[in-house]
Amino acid sequence: MPLSLCERHPAVPVDRLVAEMVPPPRFEGARFTTYLPDPAQPSQSAAVRALEGFAASVAAAPRPAAGGSGNGGGVLRRLLRRGPAAPTGPRGVYLDGGYGVGKTHLLASLWHAVPGPKAFGTFVELTNLVGALGFQQAIRALAGHRLLCIDEFELDDPGDTVLVSTLLDRLVAEGVFLAATSNTLPGKLGEGRFAAADFLREIQGLSAHFHTLRIDGEDYRHRGLPEAPAPLPDAAVTAAAGRLPGAALDDFPALLEHLTKVHPSRYGALLDGVEAVCLRGVRAVPDQATALRLVVLADRMYDRELPVVASGVPFDQVFSEEMLRGGYRKKYLRAVSRLVALARDGAASGV
Repeated sequence: MPLSLCERHPAVPVDRLVAEMVPPPRFEGARFTTYLPDPAQPSQSAAVRALEGFAASVAAAPRPAAGGSGNGGGVLRRLLRRGPAAPTGPRGVYLDGGYGVGKTHLLASLWHAVPGPKAFGTFVELTNLVGALGFQQAIRALAGHRLLCIDEFELDDPGDTVLVSTLLDRLVAEGVFLAATSNTLPGKLGEGRFAAADFLREIQGLSAHFHTLRIDGEDYRHRGLPEAPAPLPDAAVTAAAGRLPGAALDDFPALLEHLTKVHPSRYGALLDGVEAVCLRGVRAVPDQATALRLVVLADRMYDRELPVVASGVPFDQVFSEEMLRGGYRKKYLRAVSRLVALARDGAASGV
């Protein structure tokens, strides 16, 4: 009997949120030596060399004091009262490039190359962690780390801008090194999403923490690969769910509705024990909020390498042309790229 994601209501304890700040299963084996630069894109090889040097610098630096400010006193109280000490220069590296050029692979390789304690998470997971722990406790949880890696760095609203700017200021002052990936240059974060000019000080402060490495290239998932497989009939998807071990079977519209009832920080837990995702009736998403939830779910499925078998419209049609022209264009293109890759995996499973 297939599983149903719509019947799951996961509860995730806070300590799990902290403990799971590691690269996702897809990137457990990621190393600089396993990254395959495109010979036509010299910036990719240059990025590997720069990150190897950065990893050596992080490893050689004194480790920040464990727990940062201890039990809410000392340095933390001084920082919250007077603000962080001004850093002498960028303490982070920022990987900028289009989707599918291997930025997450390189970020995970950096994480593996640096001794702990260290943390790795997407931007959404980081903001969810702060929401779960509270600001001061989040600082204490992360301040003793050598390195914080932030994947898919984006600022979608003014609250995130102020929150993350302040958080990273504090962590840099505590001695934490930073690394991030994004499809947007740090000085351009928030453009097209809200009145970024009103938060220019915070955005410029974020940018000052990073040295930017540009990584050019085309989406590796599309290099010489076929187009997205054609969707199957509903009956074939149902039959595939019965044959694939650990498969979840859901109607796409019902799943989108269910996602409104599950916090995005729990989408990973929603997929616990799932080995394949079967979806009937894939269709274009109706609005921006639904689309952004689907992006997070697609990221979590991709992290876990879950093949997808689906009926309905192809995944390159789930976001409207209007959405693809808007401020979240790069998020949606990344989601399409990943969903198509997972659909190929589903087709390769022999269903």
